[in-house]
Amino acid sequence: MAKKLYVGNLPYSVDDAKLSEVFSAAGSVDSATVISDKFSGRSKGFGFVEFSNDDEAQAAIDKLNGTDVDGRSIVVNEARPMKPREDRDRE
Repeated sequence: MAKKLYVGNLPYSVDDAKLSEVFSAAGSVDSATVISDKFSGRSKGFGFVEFSNDDEAQAAIDKLNGTDVDGRSIVVNEARPMKPREDRDRE
């Protein structure tokens, strides 16, 4: 079963390819996506990486959480499911 990881505090210079490259050190990356603003196209400073193997995903968390990427200490943890739109507006 695939496991998706949240990656926060990314430098704005990181794109999908760079994110995939960083995480490939921990295992086989299925997908890597940096989230960007839909109007400006600028990175929002976070993204998601997906691994098909749970062990590789856990290894990525253990190995990369708190490491330096282009001058910033990244945060890596298991992604939480997205809340429905109406619930997110109330918080």
